[in-house]
Amino acid sequence: MSDDARVERVLDELIGDLATSPARRAVTHELVARFADLVREDPDDDDLKVAASILDELLDAANVFSPWRDRRKLTVFGSARTPASSPLYEMARELGRRMTERGWITVSGAGPGIMEAAARGAGLENTLGVNVDLPFEQSANPFVDAETRLVETKYFFTRKVALTRESLAFAIFPGGLGTLDETFEILTLLHTGKSSPAPVVLVDVAGGTYWERWQAFVEEAIIADGYLDAPDVCLYRIVHDLEGVIAEIDRFYSNFISFDLAGGRATVALQRPPTPAQLADLVEAVPAFAAGEGYRATDLGISFAFDGRQYVSLRRVIDVANGWVAASA
Repeated sequence: MSDDARVERVLDELIGDLATSPARRAVTHELVARFADLVREDPDDDDLKVAASILDELLDAANVFSPWRDRRKLTVFGSARTPASSPLYEMARELGRRMTERGWITVSGAGPGIMEAAARGAGLENTLGVNVDLPFEQSANPFVDAETRLVETKYFFTRKVALTRESLAFAIFPGGLGTLDETFEILTLLHTGKSSPAPVVLVDVAGGTYWERWQAFVEEAIIADGYLDAPDVCLYRIVHDLEGVIAEIDRFYSNFISFDLAGGRATVALQRPPTPAQLADLVEAVPAFAAGEGYRATDLGISFAFDGRQYVSLRRVIDVANGWVAASA
């Protein structure tokens, strides 16, 4: 009997016809076959435990998030050390409340500080939490429903997958190493196309300089030394008030709907496809995709040749398209 036949027999015995669609059956087959390969390779027992734990955490997150797939989600990052007396705490709490009013779900790390504030404002019914098990912190805050809306993880990277995978916007408040790790993670995912285009808002109170000092490091060390290009900073915005956070999220989705890549061509779906004059302006504003067939207006929005690399230029296309709506308002 072939390996594929053995896997199919195992699937029949374990799940019967639960994997009904051919695509679902194929993915399930691949999972079982891969684990069988791992066992044959005779890895260390600890390596098998890690692999099983990773899969368990990712699937647990998927199960918690799945009932809310039709709801837009904002992930809020920030320090666990921010006290309730801080203006930043109040700002995060009010952001959660305002986004709930707008129909969004707030996602956070489920811990104290900024995470607690955002969940507190959003309310139990509109909060998803992804907690990480640490010896010194942190238990989930009381504003996350631990029974149905909380994911517990051992690994930081599985936690970050859950915190980022389904969210359509990110608000990042000042914080320490964990917050900076999450900031650079989000920007890296957007810069490399591993995450769909989304607004990243770096939030501080009026008069705060946290993100300006962070940006100075980016400009004076990373960009100045050639590790990043100056236009890449378009992937984020720094704001100093709650209205600015909401305005940036609204602006990003004022015309942009989604991005898709297939057959070497990108499609940017828009609420209002471009006029011929706007398409011509786009060629001038973002010439990176103007070669060859160039930009084409479609029933969905805009299409153009895309090599899967120029995601900063893609963001500039989105910004230009959103600007058309602002100009007509």
